[in-house]
Amino acid sequence: MYEKTLYAGWGDMDFNSHMKNTAFLDKSADVRMIFFSENGFSMSEFSRLNIGPVIMKDELEYYREVKLLQEIKVRLFIAGLSEDGSRFLMCNEFYRLDEKLSARITSAGGWLDLKERRLVTPPRKLLEILQSLPKTNNFQSLPTGVR
Repeated sequence: MYEKTLYAGWGDMDFNSHMKNTAFLDKSADVRMIFFSENGFSMSEFSRLNIGPVIMKDELEYYREVKLLQEIKVRLFIAGLSEDGSRFLMCNEFYRLDEKLSARITSAGGWLDLKERRLVTPPRKLLEILQSLPKTNNFQSLPTGVR
């Protein structure tokens, strides 16, 4: 399992004194990028390859509140993947220290060629990294995003 421990900071709070929706999205993206970086795909490597992850849709589900300075564990899963790796569904689950699920975010994305501005297949090593993530129970095979 891939997991990172983070904290709900001052800027993550909303008027109701709990973590706001955009904070969940930001932390979700941070964990994805940390995962890629720890597996050989830092921002400089993506820049060298002239590709980057692009998110086309996020689905958020909320279960329990997260309050200021609460420690959270963010887990990363693969929820869907095309055979060529050009499209993916990545899932982040947010847990409080009491192991209660706080939120789940499923993000639909692909690999964007930064010059051509279209989806492309990732390098073999990047596809293998995606395939190494634990699968969700509802994992789905996706169609290619390459035309």
